[in-house]
Amino acid sequence: MSDSPNGVPLLEVRHVGKYFGSVIALKDISMQVHAGEVTCVLGDNGAGKSTLIKILSGVHPHDEGELLLDGKPVRFNGPREARAAGISVVFQDLATVPLMSIWRNFFLGSEPTVGVGPARKLDAGFAKKVIRDEMRKMGIDVRDPNQPVGTLSGGERQAVAIARAVYFGAKVLILDEPTSALGVKQSGIVLKYVVQARERGLGVILITHNPHHAYPVGDRFVLLNRGRLMGSYSKHETSLDQLTKMMAGGEELERLSKELEQMATDTETREVARELREEAR
Repeated sequence: MSDSPNGVPLLEVRHVGKYFGSVIALKDISMQVHAGEVTCVLGDNGAGKSTLIKILSGVHPHDEGELLLDGKPVRFNGPREARAAGISVVFQDLATVPLMSIWRNFFLGSEPTVGVGPARKLDAGFAKKVIRDEMRKMGIDVRDPNQPVGTLSGGERQAVAIARAVYFGAKVLILDEPTSALGVKQSGIVLKYVVQARERGLGVILITHNPHHAYPVGDRFVLLNRGRLMGSYSKHETSLDQLTKMMAGGEELERLSKELEQMATDTETREVARELREEAR
């Protein structure tokens, strides 16, 4: 999987806007997603990350700007069209059936069959071989494909979802806060799978509010704040410290710390102001 020969990105967002009545959910958002790269979209709650995902995955149409796939303008009329075009979303709350086997979850809704007509039946042998092969590519040895998927760790379930998306033809993989409900070790495992998806040639969009998770695996960084684009940087243009400061809102914290210092009448409030000032710096 690669970009077009002329270097056109797999996916491009140009000056996209989205409105819900008088509410501006997104305004003038631009970004590019290239094959074999991880584009990290960072922002706190209310930054517009969820709205952007829904536009890219066909849930919401955009009201302004353009969405281009392989350099051609597209407008999806629903998630099915986006998936057919090669855009796959792995949400934080994975849509798995815990008591169902790993291989059945993998093929849920797209089960392989053999035979025709009344003689058609589920090809369980083929399905189990595929799940072993695809999970092995993710660095996981599935000894028993009949194992309930609910017995896997959170990171391993993410790996199943990623492997499934790749197998069914995803070009662009969107991961929505994949580490937010995980501990340090499991978060590291998921980030390893993100890198593996990138190495397999996908264009990966990692949605997160955690710059410490984004920076080690990211190639490009897009920062959103209240539906607006704060900045877009390649890895050599920024650092983890700079990303963290921008996420924390350095200028805003500096201003808040000064206001608190002026209002402070007790030691505890002065200490909070001092901590905010240090964080801003």
